[in-house]
Amino acid sequence: MWAARRLGCSMIVPEHALLAPGLEVSRIVTGLWQVADMERDGRKLDLDAAAAAMADYAAAGFDSFDMADHYGSAEDIAGRCVRLREDRGNRRPVLFTKWCPVPGEMTPTVVRAAVQRSLDRLRVPRIDLLQFHWWTFEHPAYLDAMLELAALQAEGLIAHLGVTNFDTDHLRVLVKHGIPIVSNQVCFSLLDRRAGEEMSAFCRENGIRLLTYGTLAGGLLSERWLGAPEPAAPAIADWSKMKYKRFVDAIGGWTVLQAILAAVAKVARKHGVSVANVATRWVLEQPAVAAIIVGARLGEREHRANNLHLFSFALDDEDRATIEAALAATMRIPGDCGDEYRRPPFLTASGDLSHHLAQVRKFYLAVPVPGRSDRLRVDSGSVWEPVCGYSRAVRSGNRILVSGTTATRGSGEMVCKGDVAGQTVYTLDKIAASIAALGGTLADVVRTRIYLRDADQWEAASRVHGRYFGDVRPANTLVEASNLVGDYDVEIEAEADLA
Repeated sequence: MWAARRLGCSMIVPEHALLAPGLEVSRIVTGLWQVADMERDGRKLDLDAAAAAMADYAAAGFDSFDMADHYGSAEDIAGRCVRLREDRGNRRPVLFTKWCPVPGEMTPTVVRAAVQRSLDRLRVPRIDLLQFHWWTFEHPAYLDAMLELAALQAEGLIAHLGVTNFDTDHLRVLVKHGIPIVSNQVCFSLLDRRAGEEMSAFCRENGIRLLTYGTLAGGLLSERWLGAPEPAAPAIADWSKMKYKRFVDAIGGWTVLQAILAAVAKVARKHGVSVANVATRWVLEQPAVAAIIVGARLGEREHRANNLHLFSFALDDEDRATIEAALAATMRIPGDCGDEYRRPPFLTASGDLSHHLAQVRKFYLAVPVPGRSDRLRVDSGSVWEPVCGYSRAVRSGNRILVSGTTATRGSGEMVCKGDVAGQTVYTLDKIAASIAALGGTLADVVRTRIYLRDADQWEAASRVHGRYFGDVRPANTLVEASNLVGDYDVEIEAEADLA
């Protein structure tokens, strides 16, 4: 159990945790995503004033900050805060940032340029924690990017690597391919409890900690909304509330939220703290969670004094039972962590992101089959395709057939050697990319065939298959083929019908 640290007789300061070797962080991390919201419509913050406000957080013990390359001027503000703290002879704040590139070729030059840009803005020689976000796993260059980031880490430009909004399957791919991941930043709250399921189990097994955001659902989990009528759309003014109102709708609506708030308020009265304190404490006590990220509107308002109460109490069994009774009436947020950015129902501030994802360049290119105007094919670049005379996938009319596919990166590197589940994930992503290049989706798949080196590994492969095709339910055959070429553990082929 984490307890509050005290200075003198009564002053409470935020508890800290060891996120990774040499990286101690406040268990309340100050998030700077609202900088982008504050700079909407061409507005520009006073960077020096914002840096001074940020320094006030650090002085109060909230000395860890989370930002991203696209959070407006956040990295520039953090860089000025670093200089301000150093000028005063104070300890430099701990800085997390994110790189969120448009999927495309992730060459060493591209990756290095992104890291150097953040280093320059932050005014530091090394990034404490660089977190990587990827929009669509049908484009496998996320693994290329992470391998290059690991090389820059070895070079000393990055202290630790994390990811943000990765689901459990693709976090597995990175870990089982040897990428040294220390954290995954995901949504976790009383409304959205996906991170407490398979994600937490995998993280605990592999020494990964969760950094969580959305804990207060954009402020909806606070006294302000207890007993309040459901607001009309214009009353949900900022991006954060716009996003989490969608979560409220997904779990069952405003009535369900009010039941949760009533239960949390009962616990809050018992401990003499706020609703926000209890909602946050519930997440902070989850076993895989290292810290929660609370957004700040620098220079506008701050909640440091209230957040300190978080460390003055702990939930007991009665408290948890009260909260769980209210949660029993909720519907589960669909999918795994991060799915709100990649698939319906797209629970983001702007809603449907399908148009955004449709603009991402396809990984494979469909080309006509010579002499056959009714056929298209996809080549993956394998040296064996022209030698052996086959294509990664072929479309004939409305039918798409995908050749036996393995977890091969580039021209020959095996991904996740020895891990059946990881190989299955990477393989199905390649199949999805092949079908997408020919105009289809996994929803069009009508048959799959899975070939396993060891039939005893059927469950690992089948569970991944179920997560990709649980709603589609194609015909499927799974067989043992002990002499799979290339020492792979699994090979999969698929057929899709676009009719």
